[in-house]
Amino acid sequence: MNAPEIKSLSGHAAMPDIQGSHDHRDMPIEQVGVRGVRYPVLIAREDGSSQPSVGEFSLSVGLPAHQKGTHMSRFIELLESLNQRGISLSAASMRAALSDMLKRLAAESGIIEVSLPFFMMKAAPISGVQSMMDYRCRWSAEQIAFSAGETPALRLSCEVKVPVKSLCPCSKEISEYGAHNQRSEVTVSVTLRDDADFSVESLVRTIESQASCELWGLLKRPDEKYVTERAYDNPKFVEDLVRDVATAVRSVGGVAGYVVEAENFESIHNHSAWARIVG
Repeated sequence: MNAPEIKSLSGHAAMPDIQGSHDHRDMPIEQVGVRGVRYPVLIAREDGSSQPSVGEFSLSVGLPAHQKGTHMSRFIELLESLNQRGISLSAASMRAALSDMLKRLAAESGIIEVSLPFFMMKAAPISGVQSMMDYRCRWSAEQIAFSAGETPALRLSCEVKVPVKSLCPCSKEISEYGAHNQRSEVTVSVTLRDDADFSVESLVRTIESQASCELWGLLKRPDEKYVTERAYDNPKFVEDLVRDVATAVRSVGGVAGYVVEAENFESIHNHSAWARIVG
């Protein structure tokens, strides 16, 4: 079968659409697209402003058995469209971007994933000195196509990685003075309801509130005293940390499900302590 023809960008010549031609192997592809694409993005903030960042994208669609290939350039066209229109990443814009991608690629199923750093301005607990804290965030929007006639299901999720401080209850209990403590990383992935009005910043604050103590980018001596004593008065095993975070995440608006992981980078061992809860 000959490949269908389309007009060139100049409109003066017809060129074959090889990707749109028929494939004889009768084998559908679950996901085909591009990954490792870095593009400038804006992140929606709670106060209505936007923060610039750089996202690393993976975009893919399902390809029917009869079609030879997908149109890879349309994925980049989508990103450029978002960039030119100044669209900020949020629950609503991820849903809209997924819908746009499926229309551009004439696909019934697809996935958009983007990982990026973002920053929050924080005031030190005693001195009030301002500094930025950096976090990692990953958005994922996926539409799964079922059999003909059924409404496709959309799944939207957001993951954040939050560094915190933890202090060992056992070490504190058995020692005459002092206790060993370490920096920890809490990773929370939440699945969002369809109508979710979700805030990444709110999720980060929820996680930080459950640690022995949260972290700041800049601390003065009175702040260091506070952090040390706060953690000592609030000891937590990795099991405590993961349970307390999971309990708190349940109350975050728009959350339909979650996975909570906590890893303590031990200060007295050459290994980490780790826990995970799915809810």
